[in-house]
Amino acid sequence: MAEMREPIESGCPDPWQYMHPVMRKNFGMWKYHEHPRPGVLLHVAYSGDKLWTVKAGTQRILDVFSLRKLCDIGDQFADGYVHFTIRSNIEYLVSEEAKVQPLIDALEEAGFVVGGTQNSVAMISHTQGWLHCDIPGTDASGVVKSMMDELIDEFRNATMPNRVHITTSCCQINCGGQGDIAINIQHTKPPKINHDLVANVCERPSVVARCPVAAIRPAMVNGKPSLEVDERKCICCGACYPPCPPMQINDAEHSKLAIWVGGNHSNARGKPTFQKLVAAGIPNNPPRWPEATAIVKRILKAYKEGAKDWERINEWIERIGWPRFFEEVELPFTKYHIDTWRGARASFNSSSYIRF
Repeated sequence: MAEMREPIESGCPDPWQYMHPVMRKNFGMWKYHEHPRPGVLLHVAYSGDKLWTVKAGTQRILDVFSLRKLCDIGDQFADGYVHFTIRSNIEYLVSEEAKVQPLIDALEEAGFVVGGTQNSVAMISHTQGWLHCDIPGTDASGVVKSMMDELIDEFRNATMPNRVHITTSCCQINCGGQGDIAINIQHTKPPKINHDLVANVCERPSVVARCPVAAIRPAMVNGKPSLEVDERKCICCGACYPPCPPMQINDAEHSKLAIWVGGNHSNARGKPTFQKLVAAGIPNNPPRWPEATAIVKRILKAYKEGAKDWERINEWIERIGWPRFFEEVELPFTKYHIDTWRGARASFNSSSYIRF
């Protein structure tokens, strides 16, 4: 048997040690796969071997109790091999069909939902930067929990025209993912500067350099070295806060949520597409975020009723046109949906090759 490669300080460990034996044996030699039911995949190899995958919804940040419970279920009802998807869902691998239903029953009895495969609403992908990141963020996991409670049936069943990827993030400049629907924080006011602290806390040249639109410059305030913001240029992104915490931008009243739609990495039937803003100024209203959840549900309802089979959300919108989309989802189209910011030249993200 070949020796394991030496561990490195970064990157993934050697995956072979965690693979199911059937997966190792048939690596790269799969003939086809099937979808027996929502939450279950069947892969068949050229050798005739079969491997079932059972997927269950789990939270991104697992407590030790839940993690041990999931592992105990895997040891008792599966073959002891699991992996986590990029959307933080656990997948169990079994080589016998007789183990599939008892495994599903054990997961659901323990409170975990089986689903998230094929044309369902996948688990919302999100960051958790407010626990560890220096960018001013919001509670992304709270938004995910409240929305997935409302969308649980769409996760459990595969009744959408195509797969729906929803993303959210704590901030609006670092980790916001590309998805069919995205819910992002939206700061609507420039940062408030505590001038008494700037000179002792911030390296002013670093703060000036950090601003992507050159809206910050040095200033003297009350005889002390400080900073000032050109509010005509400021895009309220919050990039100035990490090198200078006295420039606080998070605000209970003015930090809102915005919803974007139509993002798609895939080029299976058309070109990849960027997201476009459809709703802004939505109250960032914990603990259940009812306003944002209601808009997402309206978008999904209109998509489910109006899209053709296998159309992604961006393809559906392109077919019916944006005016009709806004009518279908009952959202107002305002002047704020039009990209008129001169600092973006033609458009900030019009090309995948050029960045200003």
